[in-house]
Amino acid sequence: MSYVENLGEKLARDVLEVQAETNDLNLIQDIAKVLDASSSTLHEAFVTAVRVYDAEKRARKMLESKVNDAIKAAENK
Repeated sequence: MSYVENLGEKLARDVLEVQAETNDLNLIQDIAKVLDASSSTLHEAFVTAVRVYDAEKRARKMLESKVNDAIKAAENK
């Protein structure tokens, strides 16, 4: 992973954490705008990292749901 990708990933984690704590739904977009105006490379790394974290979160939620459904189905047999 490159230096810029590491920075984007770390920033994404921090922004997502603050967003969760503050419920500021515009925070990601606001940070992305600042980055886009100053560094398109870091902007892309940040946006990619945010998307990856979001995709993982959705996938884990789906996996948890499937596991819970399987447990319930097994209990009802």
